[in-house]
Amino acid sequence: MHVFVTGGTGLIGSGVVAELLGHGHTVLALTRSDTSAHAAAAAGAEPLRGGLADLDVLRDGAARTDGVIHLAFGNDFSSADALAKVIAEETAALATLGEQLTGSDRPLVTVSGTPWVPGRPSTEADPLPTDGLVGGRGRAVMAVLALAPRGVRSTAVRMPRTVHNEGNGGFAGLLTEIARRTGVSGYPGDGAQRWPAVHALDAAVLFRLALEQAEAGTCWHAVADEGDAVRDIAAVIGRRLGLPVKAVPEDTFGTLGPVFATDQPSSSTHTQTVLGWKPTHPSLLDDLENIQP
Repeated sequence: MHVFVTGGTGLIGSGVVAELLGHGHTVLALTRSDTSAHAAAAAGAEPLRGGLADLDVLRDGAARTDGVIHLAFGNDFSSADALAKVIAEETAALATLGEQLTGSDRPLVTVSGTPWVPGRPSTEADPLPTDGLVGGRGRAVMAVLALAPRGVRSTAVRMPRTVHNEGNGGFAGLLTEIARRTGVSGYPGDGAQRWPAVHALDAAVLFRLALEQAEAGTCWHAVADEGDAVRDIAAVIGRRLGLPVKAVPEDTFGTLGPVFATDQPSSSTHTQTVLGWKPTHPSLLDDLENIQP
C-alpha cells in the first residue's frame, strides 16, 4: 500500500514511517521544511513539501496514495487562543482529506486523545469530548468517523497523555521541561491522578494495524500503561534531574493545568483483543530513566 503520512518526521510519525516501510508499504510524507524533507528521504519515504494549511497539497497527497495516516498537529499549548488556532487548522485539513477520499473505500486513520471518564478507565466505546479546551479536536475526529457510510474506511487511534521514547515526549516530557525551567519537579494536587502512556514504537505498530485491518467508523486505544500516578512520574523526573519533587500550583502548567490535574486512566483491552496489538517496549516509568541531567 502507498500511504500518505502527515507528521511523518515527529516522535510518533518517524516510528510509523519505519513501521510501514518495514512491512512492505511505501510512504509519501508531508514535510514542512528542508530539514524534515531530508529526514523523510533518509528514512526511505518520498517527501511532499507542505503543511496542514496547504489544502491543495493535502488533496494531492491523498489522491496519489492508497490511504492516509494523519499525525500532524501544531502542538501550541501556549494559550487557549493558540490552541484553538491549531485545532482549526487541523479540522480544515481533515475535512479536506476526507473529501478527497470520499467514495474510494480507502483508509483514513486519524489521531486523537483518549477520553476521560470519572471513576474508571476510559474504553474505546466512550465518546470523545466535544466541548472544553480540546473539544474541537473531538468534533473533527467525529466528523472523520462519520465519513464511514460515504465510502471512507475512517478510523481513529486515540493516544494517551504521554507517548514516549528514550525519556522524551508527551505530558511527561512537558513535566520534564517545566522541571528544568523552574528547578522543581512538580505535580498538581496530590499527584494521585493517573495518566495513561505508550511507547512511540508500540503506537506505530497500532497505526499500521489500523490502516491494514480496522473497519470503517472504529476507534482504538494506543494504551500500554493504563495509568501512572503523576507524582510517580514527577519522582523519576526529579531523581534523574537531581531536583526536589513536590506539589505546585495548577497554574504552573499554564493552559494545560486543569488537564494535568485530572485523573484520566484508559484501557486498551478491546484494541489488543480485536487487532492483536501487544505493546512490547518499556513502560513510561522505565523509559523516563533515560532522562539526562
